[in-house]
Amino acid sequence: MTEPSASKRPWLRVLLLVGLTVLLLGIGHATGLTEALSRERVRALMVGLGVPGFFAYLGLFTLGELMHVPGMVFVAAAILAYGRELGFLASLTGSIVSVATSFAVIRKVGGQPLGEVRAAWVKRVLDHLERRPVRIVAVLRAVFWLAPAINFVLAMSRVRFRDYLLGSLLGLIPPLLVASLAFDWLFGP
Repeated sequence: MTEPSASKRPWLRVLLLVGLTVLLLGIGHATGLTEALSRERVRALMVGLGVPGFFAYLGLFTLGELMHVPGMVFVAAAILAYGRELGFLASLTGSIVSVATSFAVIRKVGGQPLGEVRAAWVKRVLDHLERRPVRIVAVLRAVFWLAPAINFVLAMSRVRFRDYLLGSLLGLIPPLLVASLAFDWLFGP
């Protein structure tokens, strides 16, 4: 008799995902990286490196999303470094790159176990997501912005990557635009 593969045992993949998350959080705290990623330090790095600073920003934003560093740290850093207009574009680019990478990692490790849930109320919720994936993702992003929990839930559902990406883009534009325009009020000196 053959042993069932990990893909046939969704709980094993979820357990691996929990382990990866705990490992990343542990590394972030043990190395001091999560504490070091402040809006001032990220801004200083971006400005200090010039053009390569933007690519460092994308990498740090992506790593920060995986380590559950609040996304607003990176949004504020981009606006501080580049001003309102370019800061908005940089933060939108960084947001999309970070949530897309997070989605891909979570899906690769954890699979899509929510697609196999049998509870009726969960199936009803997931049916809404499957019927209107872009709209649901956009609303979730507009409300919860860059919350890593949204990446986890959506990656473990059956939503397609392209729908997730488009919904994330559409949903992140309004809050990031507001953050850029109301920066002085939100992040004051």
